[in-house]
Amino acid sequence: MSFGGIEFANPYLLGLLILVPLMAWWYYKKQDEYVADVRLSSTQGIAAAQNWKVKARPVLQGLQLLAITALIIALARPQVVLKKENVNAEGIDIMLALDVSVSMLAKDFEPDRLEASKKVAADFVEQRKHDRIGLVVFAGESFTQCPLTTDHNILQSFLSTLECGLIENGTAIGMGLANASKRLKDSDAKSKIIILLTDGENNAGYASPMQAADAAKKLGIKVYTIGVGTKGQAQVPVGQHPNGRFIYGWQQVQIDEKLLQRIAKETGGEYFRAQDMEQLKAIYSKIDLLERTKIETTTIRNYQEKYHLFVLLAICCLLIQVLLANTLFKTIVR
Repeated sequence: MSFGGIEFANPYLLGLLILVPLMAWWYYKKQDEYVADVRLSSTQGIAAAQNWKVKARPVLQGLQLLAITALIIALARPQVVLKKENVNAEGIDIMLALDVSVSMLAKDFEPDRLEASKKVAADFVEQRKHDRIGLVVFAGESFTQCPLTTDHNILQSFLSTLECGLIENGTAIGMGLANASKRLKDSDAKSKIIILLTDGENNAGYASPMQAADAAKKLGIKVYTIGVGTKGQAQVPVGQHPNGRFIYGWQQVQIDEKLLQRIAKETGGEYFRAQDMEQLKAIYSKIDLLERTKIETTTIRNYQEKYHLFVLLAICCLLIQVLLANTLFKTIVR
């Protein structure tokens, strides 16, 4: 049993604490027996004799109860536990390649494809505590938003600030994949993967997607591809007002699934299609299960006994109680 970093070697003895409120109730019922009766013809002359000593007399019983409580806790043997964990993690290096083209603002996800993808990716990062993860974004071109890092807080910060329209519009899948592969080129991890998420067809950039996939394969990188978008039509940006607000219209969703399947197959990964938020979450969960990090944890526990502090408290309470009972609160025995 543990309370705020303190454990008890004999926690079952804490059950004796139930005696404390019972004794308090018994003291309350019997308190009149501790004061001698004096017969007087009238109490009018001593009406104001209820001085502080009379009112403070229950302090004696309170000290006894505190001493008993401290002794029970001491018997339960409180201990401060000092733990040292040695974590040996055979980590996986992961690059997230995320499409940030304007079409990612389509409304077939809530609130749009980009925000849904960012949220699920952030949840995925949260689960991979022992892995190095980086972030590459692409639209008409590609750049590294965050290199491989174990500082997941900074990665989460980069993810949260991603927006569409920051770079030239388009969908350069090949460039996104090539850039992510480049970031994993010098990795010495036993397992290297790329999770590439897009909602369109390769229509920009100078790097061929299959050439990039072949390069990833030679580097021992496994690529999981995700196509995001409903089947059929979706509300997508078709124009923009002078104030920057996008104009939406219904268009057919075009995802080059064959290309994404070929990239995944070429590198030993898998292709997934996400038509809604729940499917997207399920895809990341499946990838999380497929690519598990081997972790060995050795825990060393040291204990520091603290029962003597409660024994000392009990002795002090009893000494003070005896001292007060024979001085300030001394009574005449009947």
